[in-house]
Amino acid sequence: MGPDFSLETELGGFVAGVDEVGRGPWAGPVTACAVVLDPARIPEGLNDSKKLTEARRDALAVQIEAVADVSLGWASVEEIDALNIRQATFLAMRRAMDGLATAPTHALIDGNAVPPDLPCPATCVVKGDGRSVSIAAASIVAKVRRDALMKELAVMHPGYGWETNMGYGTAKHTAGLHDLGVTPHHRRSFAPIHKILCG
Repeated sequence: MGPDFSLETELGGFVAGVDEVGRGPWAGPVTACAVVLDPARIPEGLNDSKKLTEARRDALAVQIEAVADVSLGWASVEEIDALNIRQATFLAMRRAMDGLATAPTHALIDGNAVPPDLPCPATCVVKGDGRSVSIAAASIVAKVRRDALMKELAVMHPGYGWETNMGYGTAKHTAGLHDLGVTPHHRRSFAPIHKILCG
């Protein structure tokens, strides 16, 4: 059983699904996405982005952006370091919500916490990308767009493996840090980076 539209139907009105990607990486921004689906035009095969192949995610992202109200919100490495990753994630989610063309009447937030200062009432949904198609759509677009950015940054900063690890702390990323040092795209507040800078 994949996600469905039942939570949205229950709430009625314009319901935005909101999800983020990039809380755990050592490098790059955190990215949130808000999606308001048209119930008559929901793309087939929406699911938790982690359960889909890269090719399927890419294809679905194009479909979602063609038929839904989609908005992305980003929080920079500087903001992550200044605020902490939790608050920066909330900031990215608020930015995504604020960018929607349609003012949502309710938001379904993936996870166990609702960001403060949202423009409408909201409900958190644990493992929401497996329960709500709106959250699943947001998870897909957020991942596709952040992955594309990390691949661009990998061209500018080769040697860290960002084109495949997307900034997460893999063996190649660790080796790159030891060989090449810390870039402006690294999160200095994260323990592995902090340790290198202090060491």
